[in-house]
Amino acid sequence: MRLLFIGDIVGRSGRAIVEEKLPGLIEQYGLDFVVINGENAAGGFGITETIVQNLVDAGADVITTGNHVWDQRDAMVYCERQPAFLRPINFPKGVPGKGANLYHARNGASVLVMNAMGRVYMDALDCPFHAVDKALADCPMGEFADAIILDFHAEATSEKQAMGYFCDGRVSMVVGTHTHTPTSDHRILPTGTAYLTDAGMCGDYDSVLGMDKEEPIQRFLRKVSSSRYTPALGAATLCGFAVDTDDRTGLALAAEPVRIGGQLSRHIPSFWEKSGN
Repeated sequence: MRLLFIGDIVGRSGRAIVEEKLPGLIEQYGLDFVVINGENAAGGFGITETIVQNLVDAGADVITTGNHVWDQRDAMVYCERQPAFLRPINFPKGVPGKGANLYHARNGASVLVMNAMGRVYMDALDCPFHAVDKALADCPMGEFADAIILDFHAEATSEKQAMGYFCDGRVSMVVGTHTHTPTSDHRILPTGTAYLTDAGMCGDYDSVLGMDKEEPIQRFLRKVSSSRYTPALGAATLCGFAVDTDDRTGLALAAEPVRIGGQLSRHIPSFWEKSGN
């Protein structure tokens, strides 16, 4: 199965490149399933139901989130009627929405997607390791799911790496989000799980984490805020993580980053190019 995870969308420019490029990527490279982290899609803070639907219309199968999940307050309402929308699985019991769900891929396979949030330098949610472990026990790969994707929205690289090894051999892909900076440590872990510490963002990299540079610089210099953070609106880069899995086991066969457009160096996975039109 051919999987694509797309990193945090930041603002209008990030939405625009995803909506422009994703349909063609799906068609040209035969993508079976696409997950997008959309928690910064609405002006950098949260995501609206309209944006969720626009991303689904562009080809996304699931929209994951993170610490900004509830910044658009109506998310607590529409999360119940949007099956593609996930919030972190380790919110306390009783919080609306789902943190994991089983979906059907374009090739007919079943894909479990989980969205968890770290606790190091983040909000103090329930333990993400216990929450992920329970979800995997309820829906193990090879029995109920043909592939499993985990978006681990976390700050600390140590916590992300620990989660990767914790899930190794039990999921197809563990990909980190939140820091908006793509890492170069993509690899397949010893027992077959594809891993990347951070997928990066879809947004303007002539910025500070996707935001217009002036306000972050002033806050570092003066330690006071002078205005709101606003997303940078220059040419965006689409960043993500591509994984091909073994249809028999669900484990990774190949894993490489994706970078298209904007300021970062372009990278199309070699295994896509071999099979592309």
